[in-house]
Amino acid sequence: MTPTLIRGRTLSFDRAPQSIDDSAAYSYESDGALLIEDGLIKAAGTYATVKAAAPEGVKEIDHRPSLIVPGLIDTHLHFPQMQVLASYAANLLEWLNTYTFPEECRFVETAHAERIARHFFDEMARHGTTTATAYCSVHKASADAFFAESLRRGTCMVAGKVMMDRNAPQGLLDTPETSYDETRAVIAAWHGKGRNHVAITPRFAITSTPEQMEVAQSLLCEFPHLHVQTHLSENRDEIALTCELYPEAKDYTDVYARYGLLGRKSLFGHCIHLSEREADAMSESGSVAVFCPTSNLFLGSGLFPLRALSRREKPVRVSVASDIGGGTSYSMLKTLDEAYKILQLQGERLNPFETFYMMTRGNAEALSLADRIGTLEPGTDADLTVLNMAATPAMALRAEVVNSLADELFLLQTMGDDRAVAETYVAGRPAKSPLGAP
Repeated sequence: MTPTLIRGRTLSFDRAPQSIDDSAAYSYESDGALLIEDGLIKAAGTYATVKAAAPEGVKEIDHRPSLIVPGLIDTHLHFPQMQVLASYAANLLEWLNTYTFPEECRFVETAHAERIARHFFDEMARHGTTTATAYCSVHKASADAFFAESLRRGTCMVAGKVMMDRNAPQGLLDTPETSYDETRAVIAAWHGKGRNHVAITPRFAITSTPEQMEVAQSLLCEFPHLHVQTHLSENRDEIALTCELYPEAKDYTDVYARYGLLGRKSLFGHCIHLSEREADAMSESGSVAVFCPTSNLFLGSGLFPLRALSRREKPVRVSVASDIGGGTSYSMLKTLDEAYKILQLQGERLNPFETFYMMTRGNAEALSLADRIGTLEPGTDADLTVLNMAATPAMALRAEVVNSLADELFLLQTMGDDRAVAETYVAGRPAKSPLGAP
């Protein structure tokens, strides 16, 4: 790849900000630049410094006055649910049975899976998301379609073939044996190919028998470096049913613990209603509780206790996600806007620096991938999102009186969506503009 100098205001986090005034937590350049070569960030800093170190005649792209941040990261969503978005239902279990499961049955067809995969990656690029942790369907064809499209576009993605062998339509059921064989085949075909990461993916305890949970445990023993993703304590009816299905377990979290599925690369979607014992187990294992604000509000599941989990004596690691299609927006900006409101309802605050940390470096750390993504550090992958706070007439009017970086970030979070994303770069290549389209 020809070396490219990308100019603009740059923002990247070194650690989690402790307050809105914690300027030591991040690096900001009012006239910054990134030198990109072979999909990597080779240099970062002021424009003058980076320009001086760049090869003679380097190609320059000037995004001023837009803000360049690391590519946005989404840690929990369902790629087969694009056509489930905005489905009217009373709660989680009704929504699953009425809309989601019937839709996912369609992914047995390779052509359908490939078509939706193309749309999915288009939406990610359009909304500035460069890495996502995705559930495919139970069908191996869906995982193959997802990872093939990811490889074609050069994205860093984490995903897995869902495992389900009960409490779902016949067209969505596998068996412990087939889930083991097909997951193993997906790992062999796709893990480490390009920037792909395969996750072991039992959907949740309700749809997996103990025998299938043992298979998930076996896979993790064989491939301990892989991510694990599943759901936990989203809805009180879900919790009650899980405890009926696993009467020997102390609680919902203990179901997963009994099969060795807790750990630093294990992501548990929702975690709204954890007991103190469960939060301790999550903390002690380093497991990640995934906050899905738009989904939690849409399905009426509850208010995620972010501060209660992160500030306890044994803090729980937390990430944030859109949870498409229970979630209602592909945009991580809109997702964090709803997160802000959820905290407001609990008498807490989420400052805009914390917001941008969470959807960049914070989520990268939750995925144990901060050495590759989530920052603008030299040597990391050149995934970038370029943001324009004046992207719409209403935003432009508000931007006239913005006089601080904090104000700008809060404006982007509150009023921004895909229109605020001026460009998305995946491994140094423009991915949103027609020029960057594969």
